[in-house]
Amino acid sequence: MPKGTYTLLVELADDAAVAFGAAGERDLAAGWYAYTGSAFGTGGFARVERHRELARGERDARHWHVDYLLGHPASRVAEVVTTAGADVECEVSRGIETDDAAESVAGLGASDCDCDSHLKFAPERKRLEQVVRRAHAAGADDR
Repeated sequence: MPKGTYTLLVELADDAAVAFGAAGERDLAAGWYAYTGSAFGTGGFARVERHRELARGERDARHWHVDYLLGHPASRVAEVVTTAGADVECEVSRGIETDDAAESVAGLGASDCDCDSHLKFAPERKRLEQVVRRAHAAGADDR
């Protein structure tokens, strides 16, 4: 299975209070969330399918902050953007935020690096998706 960096585009259909395990509860606005992660373990991008299963209610175990969002009934994974073979998780996440298309949800999704967050919020999908694709393309170019 290929390995690399991925970003999940997640729609949250309604405002929701989501408990993120030890990170605590957050009030999240309805809209679009981009979560950037890396898949360099033995399963590679199989991790993305695990996230999809959780979002569909086929799995209960929550291992990462994004799993708490995906486990909420008002959320769904709408799109996944990947960069195979490149460990550019932090670069992609920063690229999404610096475009002002999205804002960080502080303290989530970045517990193993110096970033403030790898979970970003935007009220609308179109611009967020464009920025995510551009950030992944820039990450691939940096390899």
